[in-house]
Amino acid sequence: MFHRVRNIIIGDNRAAVEAVSKKAHELGFRSSILTTKLQGEAREAAKLFGMLARAVRETGRPVPRPACLVAGGELTVTVRGRGKGGRCQELALAAVKEIAGQSETILAAFGTDGTDGPTDAAGAVVNDTTLRRAVRNGFNPDRFLARSDSYRFFKKVGGLIRTGPTGTNVNDIYLVLLR
Repeated sequence: MFHRVRNIIIGDNRAAVEAVSKKAHELGFRSSILTTKLQGEAREAAKLFGMLARAVRETGRPVPRPACLVAGGELTVTVRGRGKGGRCQELALAAVKEIAGQSETILAAFGTDGTDGPTDAAGAVVNDTTLRRAVRNGFNPDRFLARSDSYRFFKKVGGLIRTGPTGTNVNDIYLVLLR
Protein backbone atom coordinates (compact mmCIF):
# COMPACT_ATOMS: atom_id res chain seq x y z
CA MET A 1 0.00 0.00 0.00
CA PHE A 2 2.76 2.49 0.89
CA HIS A 3 5.42 1.13 -1.47
CA ARG A 4 5.47 4.40 -3.42
CA VAL A 5 5.61 6.66 -0.36
CA ARG A 6 8.89 8.46 0.14
CA ASN A 7 9.78 10.39 3.31
CA ILE A 8 12.50 12.99 3.29
CA ILE A 9 13.65 14.69 6.48
CA ILE A 10 14.55 18.28 5.69
CA GLY A 11 15.09 19.50 9.23
CA ASP A 12 15.49 18.19 12.74
CA ASN A 13 16.57 19.37 16.17
CA ARG A 14 20.25 18.84 15.34
CA ALA A 15 19.95 21.18 12.32
CA ALA A 16 18.14 23.81 14.44
CA VAL A 17 20.72 23.63 17.24
CA GLU A 18 23.59 23.81 14.74
CA ALA A 19 22.00 26.91 13.16
CA VAL A 20 21.79 28.58 16.60
CA SER A 21 25.41 27.67 17.28
CA LYS A 22 26.52 29.03 13.90
CA LYS A 23 24.66 32.32 14.44
CA ALA A 24 26.13 32.67 17.94
CA HIS A 25 29.61 32.24 16.44
CA GLU A 26 28.84 34.91 13.82
CA LEU A 27 27.84 37.24 16.68
CA GLY A 28 31.19 36.70 18.43
CA PHE A 29 30.33 33.93 20.91
CA ARG A 30 32.28 30.73 21.39
CA SER A 31 29.63 28.08 21.07
CA SER A 32 29.27 24.60 22.49
CA ILE A 33 26.49 22.21 21.56
CA LEU A 34 25.75 20.24 24.71
CA THR A 35 23.18 17.75 23.35
CA THR A 36 20.14 17.40 21.14
CA LYS A 37 18.66 14.71 23.36
CA LEU A 38 17.85 16.70 26.53
CA GLN A 39 15.07 15.05 28.53
CA GLY A 40 13.71 15.03 32.06
CA GLU A 41 12.05 17.53 34.36
CA ALA A 42 12.36 21.16 33.29
CA ARG A 43 13.10 22.22 36.89
CA GLU A 44 16.07 19.87 37.08
CA ALA A 45 17.43 21.00 33.71
CA ALA A 46 17.37 24.59 35.03
CA LYS A 47 19.81 23.55 37.76
CA LEU A 48 22.08 21.99 35.14
CA PHE A 49 22.12 25.17 33.04
CA GLY A 50 22.81 27.28 36.14
CA MET A 51 25.72 25.03 37.06
CA LEU A 52 27.11 25.15 33.53
CA ALA A 53 26.90 28.95 33.48
CA ARG A 54 28.87 29.08 36.74
CA ALA A 55 31.44 26.63 35.32
CA VAL A 56 31.98 28.79 32.24
CA ARG A 57 32.37 31.86 34.46
CA GLU A 58 34.79 30.17 36.89
CA THR A 59 36.78 27.81 34.66
CA GLY A 60 36.13 28.78 31.04
CA ARG A 61 34.74 25.30 30.35
CA PRO A 62 33.24 23.88 28.26
CA VAL A 63 34.06 27.11 26.36
CA PRO A 64 35.47 30.44 27.53
CA ARG A 65 33.47 33.67 27.45
CA PRO A 66 31.89 35.11 25.49
CA ALA A 67 30.07 31.78 25.43
CA CYS A 68 26.91 30.27 24.05
CA LEU A 69 25.82 26.89 25.41
CA VAL A 70 23.14 25.29 23.24
CA ALA A 71 21.00 22.20 23.78
CA GLY A 72 17.95 20.70 22.17
CA GLY A 73 15.37 18.15 23.14
CA GLU A 74 12.06 18.09 24.91
CA LEU A 75 11.62 18.38 28.67
CA THR A 76 8.60 17.52 30.79
CA VAL A 77 6.70 19.25 33.58
CA THR A 78 5.02 17.59 36.51
CA VAL A 79 2.11 19.99 37.03
CA ARG A 80 1.84 20.98 40.68
CA GLY A 81 -0.99 23.48 40.68
CA ARG A 82 -3.58 25.27 38.61
CA GLY A 83 -1.16 27.57 36.91
CA LYS A 84 -0.50 28.13 33.25
CA GLY A 85 2.69 27.57 31.32
CA GLY A 86 4.76 25.08 29.38
CA ARG A 87 8.00 23.17 29.69
CA CYS A 88 10.20 25.97 28.32
CA GLN A 89 8.61 28.62 30.54
CA GLU A 90 8.95 26.27 33.52
CA LEU A 91 12.66 25.79 32.82
CA ALA A 92 13.16 29.55 32.57
CA LEU A 93 11.24 30.20 35.80
CA ALA A 94 13.23 27.53 37.65
CA ALA A 95 16.42 29.15 36.31
CA VAL A 96 15.59 32.62 37.68
CA LYS A 97 17.44 31.97 40.95
CA GLU A 98 20.16 29.95 39.21
CA ILE A 99 21.03 32.88 36.94
CA ALA A 100 20.53 35.64 39.55
CA GLY A 101 23.77 37.45 40.29
CA GLN A 102 25.60 35.98 37.30
CA SER A 103 26.24 39.24 35.50
CA GLU A 104 25.83 39.34 31.73
CA THR A 105 24.13 35.92 31.65
CA ILE A 106 20.99 35.13 29.68
CA LEU A 107 19.03 31.88 29.50
CA ALA A 108 16.37 31.28 26.85
CA ALA A 109 14.14 28.27 26.28
CA PHE A 110 11.63 28.01 23.45
CA GLY A 111 9.64 25.59 21.34
CA THR A 112 10.51 25.58 17.66
CA ASP A 113 6.81 25.33 16.81
CA GLY A 114 6.16 28.71 18.45
CA THR A 115 4.03 27.28 21.26
CA ASP A 116 4.81 26.15 24.76
CA GLY A 117 2.00 24.50 26.70
CA PRO A 118 -1.49 25.98 26.44
CA THR A 119 -0.18 29.52 25.96
CA ASP A 120 0.51 32.04 23.22
CA ALA A 121 4.22 32.03 24.07
CA ALA A 122 6.99 29.90 22.57
CA GLY A 123 8.98 30.07 25.80
CA ALA A 124 10.75 32.56 28.01
CA VAL A 125 14.04 34.33 28.61
CA VAL A 126 15.68 35.30 31.91
CA ASN A 127 18.82 37.20 32.83
CA ASP A 128 20.82 38.12 35.89
CA THR A 129 18.32 40.89 36.77
CA THR A 130 15.04 38.94 36.46
CA LEU A 131 14.95 37.98 40.15
CA ARG A 132 15.63 41.56 41.25
CA ARG A 133 12.83 42.87 39.01
CA ALA A 134 10.40 40.23 40.30
CA VAL A 135 11.13 40.92 43.97
CA ARG A 136 10.96 44.69 43.45
CA ASN A 137 7.44 44.20 42.05
CA GLY A 138 6.36 41.82 44.82
CA PHE A 139 6.52 38.58 42.79
CA ASN A 140 8.14 35.53 44.38
CA PRO A 141 9.28 33.09 41.66
CA ASP A 142 9.05 30.15 44.10
CA ARG A 143 5.34 30.75 44.61
CA PHE A 144 4.68 30.77 40.86
CA LEU A 145 6.82 27.65 40.44
CA ALA A 146 4.96 25.87 43.26
CA ARG A 147 1.71 26.18 41.32
CA SER A 148 3.22 25.64 37.84
CA ASP A 149 2.34 29.20 36.87
CA SER A 150 5.32 30.24 34.77
CA TYR A 151 3.26 31.99 32.09
CA ARG A 152 1.68 34.44 34.56
CA PHE A 153 5.06 35.10 36.20
CA PHE A 154 6.66 36.10 32.91
CA LYS A 155 3.58 38.03 31.80
CA LYS A 156 3.94 40.18 34.96
CA VAL A 157 7.74 40.41 35.11
CA GLY A 158 8.57 40.27 31.40
CA GLY A 159 10.43 37.66 29.44
CA LEU A 160 7.85 35.78 27.39
CA ILE A 161 9.02 34.83 23.91
CA ARG A 162 6.19 35.21 21.44
CA THR A 163 6.78 34.18 17.84
CA GLY A 164 3.39 32.85 16.83
CA PRO A 165 3.06 29.41 15.25
CA THR A 166 6.04 28.60 13.04
CA GLY A 167 4.51 25.72 11.10
CA THR A 168 7.29 23.35 12.09
CA ASN A 169 8.25 21.37 15.17
CA VAL A 170 11.72 20.01 15.75
CA ASN A 171 11.55 19.96 19.56
CA ASP A 172 12.83 22.71 21.85
CA ILE A 173 15.99 24.79 21.99
CA TYR A 174 17.70 25.91 25.19
CA LEU A 175 20.60 28.31 25.33
CA VAL A 176 22.74 30.21 27.78
CA LEU A 177 24.69 33.27 26.69
CA LEU A 178 27.56 34.63 28.83
CA ARG A 179 29.47 37.79 27.98
